Amino acid sequence: MTQDVNLLINGEWRAALSGKTLDIVNPATEAVIGQLAHAEQADLDLALKAAQNGFEVWREMSAFERCKIMRKAANLLRERAKEIAVLMTREQGKPLAQAEAEAMAGADIIDWFAEEGRRTYGQVIPARAPDVYQLTLKTPVGPVAAFTPWNFPINQVVRKLSAALAAGCSIIVKGPEETPASPAELIRAFVDAGVPAGVINLVYGIPADISNYLIAHPTIRKISFTGSTPVGKQLAALAGQHMKRVTMELGGHAPVIVCADADVELAAKEMAASKFRNAGQVCISPTRFLVEEPVYAQFVEAFVRYAKDINVGEGESDGVTMGPLANSRRAPALVALVEDAVAKGAELLVGGKRIERKGYFFEPTVLGNVPVNANIMNDEPFGPVAVIRPFNTLDEAIAEANRLPYGLAAYAYTSSTLNATRIGQRVETGMLTINHVGLASPELPFGGIKDSGYGTEGGSEAINNYLETKLVSQKGC
Repeated sequence: MTQDVNLLINGEWRAALSGKTLDIVNPATEAVIGQLAHAEQADLDLALKAAQNGFEVWREMSAFERCKIMRKAANLLRERAKEIAVLMTREQGKPLAQAEAEAMAGADIIDWFAEEGRRTYGQVIPARAPDVYQLTLKTPVGPVAAFTPWNFPINQVVRKLSAALAAGCSIIVKGPEETPASPAELIRAFVDAGVPAGVINLVYGIPADISNYLIAHPTIRKISFTGSTPVGKQLAALAGQHMKRVTMELGGHAPVIVCADADVELAAKEMAASKFRNAGQVCISPTRFLVEEPVYAQFVEAFVRYAKDINVGEGESDGVTMGPLANSRRAPALVALVEDAVAKGAELLVGGKRIERKGYFFEPTVLGNVPVNANIMNDEPFGPVAVIRPFNTLDEAIAEANRLPYGLAAYAYTSSTLNATRIGQRVETGMLTINHVGLASPELPFGGIKDSGYGTEGGSEAINNYLETKLVSQKGC
């Protein structure tokens, strides 16, 4: 099945004005499965005009009416989840069950923000003088430019899209060129639910050209970006030059602290499933495993066992639990990281190389006794590679967890309330989950600190990134 994908501008699905297209490639087969419309500046100008006009319409619609349209879009997404999952698996590679779960989770996120939009309360502030009332109002910031990656084609778009719409903003989504069809179907659900023309616009093309043009353009008032830290810093600097509000969800290198008093089998099972989900191409993927010396061997044995049980293959095949990498560039990068670690003294416990078959498949890989100076202990692998290192004291583990400039997600396993409290207070991270995997529900904050970005794309605070606070003070005549 091929899937050609067009731009959405002012309510119309259409080709680029130039007629240019990009190939859509199945990473499991390396086959071209469709064509993607390639936007250039003329297309962006049309999208910007549409977003401004759409904003003027959408902001005047009541939060109650906006909520009803969004809830309808969520229901349409649920009805279409199986069909969308097939598209996602073919363009991104993840197993069908994971793709369908992502679509269903996207519907929950829409519902959450639809209701939050009805609760954007202001304040009444007591005045110092008689006959004066003082109010704060929450107003939408304006048209939004959102830039999303390929690893979660629906999840990464739906958070930005839902928050913007719930707040009363219009949006231009620069979707992922590697995985364009599934986010297009997400947005189709909103269009079919009745979102007015121009409120949502979708473009694809050369990422640097689109981001540089949209961020600097006066129509755009808010930027939301998910991607690598180096690119995020460049875009944040550009936005700062134009005084644009920014949310940045950037890279991570998530530490996992496993204490000697932990349920080691549970820790290995849950963390292996989380590590190799989506072939490790997850910003919150657990990567640096710091295991207390008395249980180090036990944890390594269990983790390697789970890694060996992973069934790698095409996402549409029965029983497959891990699909391919997203593109041909990732495998050589991972091999280089593994070879560097081994050269510096790490033990290669399982995996370590590309699987020799059609497609971009890589073995689930585990490295033990990894030295701190190995590149993989410092650079995010963004692939199915786990690095394990023993520690002797909790202070040592916390210091290692905080050593890098990243601070997106962290994990810990311990039966000690004291250990859990110390980890919770001292590990520098935007998100921490202890004794289970508990991240990314719509009602929870989702974002990082330090070089992992700022702002949240989940929970009750997320919609505030798309709202201005306006003071109105009036004296009666």
